[in-house]
Amino acid sequence: MSENVGVGGFFGRWVFALVLVLGTYNPSGYSFATWVLDSETSFGPVITIVGLVLLIGWIFCLRATFRALGWLGVTLGAALFAAFIWLLVDTGLISMDSTGMLTWLSLIVVALILAVGMAWSNVKRRITGQYNIDDIDD
Repeated sequence: MSENVGVGGFFGRWVFALVLVLGTYNPSGYSFATWVLDSETSFGPVITIVGLVLLIGWIFCLRATFRALGWLGVTLGAALFAAFIWLLVDTGLISMDSTGMLTWLSLIVVALILAVGMAWSNVKRRITGQYNIDDIDD
């Protein structure tokens, strides 16, 4: 299945990462962070289960991303997307006063970096023909 990763495979990884990122925090007020920090929320098993599921998802995505891209790749990806957001601000498409829009864009960028990291091994294999040791074990 991993041999046939294309646009659809990348899109699926991005949707998974986006759900994870936006489920953890987003400025709309409907996220795990706002739920937990609400003064009316009492700690219980449901919060614990949701928190652990999110933690497992973050560990899975971050581990895959950092194994595939490393610190340098993640940093370069973040710099590339930051420069793109800078371009949007510089051309006037986005205002620096629009903190909500900048927050949404930043969260989408985090999800994009995670998706690139989860798909990078497949992209690298297609471009260079080199297999990762994990691919050979399967």
